[in-house]
Amino acid sequence: MKEALFYTVEDKGKVQCQLCNHRCYIKPGKRGICKVRENRDGKLYSLVYGKIVSENSDPIEKKPLFHFLPGSISYSIATVGCNFKCLHCQNWQIAQYPNIYEGDIPGEERSPKDIIHEAVLHGAKSISYTYVEPTIFYEFAFDCATLAKNKGLKNVFVSNGYMTPEVTRHLAPVLDGINIDIKAFTDKFYHDVCSASLKPVLDNVRLMHELGVWVEVTTLVIPGWNDSPKELRDIARFVKRVDPSIPWHVTAFHPTHKMLDRPPTPVATLRLAREIGLEEGLRFVYEGNVPGEGGENTCCPACGAEVIKRIGYRIVKNLLSDGRCSECGEIIQGVWS
Repeated sequence: MKEALFYTVEDKGKVQCQLCNHRCYIKPGKRGICKVRENRDGKLYSLVYGKIVSENSDPIEKKPLFHFLPGSISYSIATVGCNFKCLHCQNWQIAQYPNIYEGDIPGEERSPKDIIHEAVLHGAKSISYTYVEPTIFYEFAFDCATLAKNKGLKNVFVSNGYMTPEVTRHLAPVLDGINIDIKAFTDKFYHDVCSASLKPVLDNVRLMHELGVWVEVTTLVIPGWNDSPKELRDIARFVKRVDPSIPWHVTAFHPTHKMLDRPPTPVATLRLAREIGLEEGLRFVYEGNVPGEGGENTCCPACGAEVIKRIGYRIVKNLLSDGRCSECGEIIQGVWS
């Protein structure tokens, strides 16, 4: 247990957590929406500091990050808990664990030094804070990220983008890359499916980019929820306004958790989403969760040459030359070294 960052003390022993945009008011003895931050006698504590429930060596492409050290290993960690309650969460067993098991907080005790040691041992080039929303274990993530940076490792968040601007500005100096979900482009989706709202996510895409963090965006395309051409076009237009070089991953949904009433996303829908993104002026749009369909390759937006070929999470061919297309010399934006 560790005293939390980003909270204020209010009247009658209450505190306000300012870690994410829920900005929970928490009474003594109670927890916030994430169920891993608790008010104890007027102080807010993180209950998950160093309590790791998942740690793996992953290809960076799994995050997904396609323009960030392609072909490299990222050492990935998570605790339990989440500040969203997505009906279609693929990691609900750990994200919602404290809700399911009456506040229980499991995990193997790890220190930041332990995490960095394991990352180096596994030949990782980065640490990924992932599987659940990493903001909810921010204190541990930040300590790990600071140490990783000092050891020459890069840091990656895979995030729902719901952290407050204060946290974004605190995190950015030690964060190298982030994949932010834009889950849909309506407040109805965010309210009904995630128990959240849209605007803070969009604000964080802009702010992370402004602060110099490499940003990629993912939209899980769900039949009947967010797959209309209009909504996909709205997302693409927003991303372009921030920066047309931000990669947009449009990925296939598969029924899971509490969303079992929808079919898997047809490949044709992903292809349409990709075409819409390119029509709207995005330089890089990728189809996800459908390996071998060709929509996962990086092509030069100037001459069309295939500069990185992928099958699933595996790099088959990489013809980038110092971040440029080897055919025409066009700059391909990303973090390549």
